[in-house]
Amino acid sequence: QVQLVESGGGLVQAGGSLRLSCAASGDIFRINVMGWYRQAPEKQRELVALISSGGGTNYADSVKGRFTISRDTAKNTVYLQMNSLKPEDTAVYYCNAKMKMSFVNYWGQGTQVTVSS
Repeated sequence: QVQLVESGGGLVQAGGSLRLSCAASGDIFRINVMGWYRQAPEKQRELVALISSGGGTNYADSVKGRFTISRDTAKNTVYLQMNSLKPEDTAVYYCNAKMKMSFVNYWGQGTQVTVSS
């Protein structure tokens, strides 16, 4: 099993920045891809960014050029640097881990990001 703990959410004005952190523990060597998803009120959860075990990244079109996903393997932590935030970025952000050779996913508890106009 893998445990994921997010931190770094909060309230920020439009145009501001936040950095989210996701600390992983447990069976981390079986993790294939880690990512960030978000869910706004009355909307479906959507992909924000992914980073593979090889370091490759992928972003939703809506955040390209504004958000950056990265990782610190020594700390078993994945980050999401969010710049030029917009009110439409307001959502609960969830960390996700997809396991190798498996359909198993693990989720963090979520962290609220609120962007005021």
